[in-house]
Amino acid sequence: MDKSKRLFLKPKRSFRRRLPPIGSGDRIDYRNMSLISRFISERGKILSRRVNRLTLKQQRLITIAIKQARILSLLPFLNNEKQFAKTESTPRTTGPRTRNKIKRNR
Repeated sequence: MDKSKRLFLKPKRSFRRRLPPIGSGDRIDYRNMSLISRFISERGKILSRRVNRLTLKQQRLITIAIKQARILSLLPFLNNEKQFAKTESTPRTTGPRTRNKIKRNR
């Protein structure tokens, strides 16, 4: 091959193969909380298959296990911490606001 043809060839890229998130020995079960909690967002939502890098069958089993754990109250349905945080508000010094009625002269 001459140099002009060699310029258009793409160099081979080496990439590191990612390990699957679920090993062959891991059982997908509603009682396996350490495994299930990896596939839930901070808000308590089930993460998508693309984010989890799971197969379709694994994602279905994870989803079923998460739903069973929620029903048995092992997992919360929502993890909405902002709702329960105390908000600092200024205390009211006066009573409820009353609007002053404007008298119109006709």
